[in-house]
Amino acid sequence: MDHVEISDDVIRLGQFLKLANLADSGAHARELVADGEVSVNGEVDTRRGRQLQKGDVVVVDSPTGRASATVA
Repeated sequence: MDHVEISDDVIRLGQFLKLANLADSGAHARELVADGEVSVNGEVDTRRGRQLQKGDVVVVDSPTGRASATVA
């Protein structure tokens, strides 16, 4: 699992997916979230604008495999 540093106290889920290289683009991030393929701290979240804080764990389950990152 990668630890991805953020510069502020919070970051939106869609932005974090791109920053952590879990999504190729904003459109890809939107698609992953809308399809229910993203979970935050073990719970599926379909809100691309969800505010993540340091310590949150994001997991993407897609047809190409599973990837995860921690907000640091």
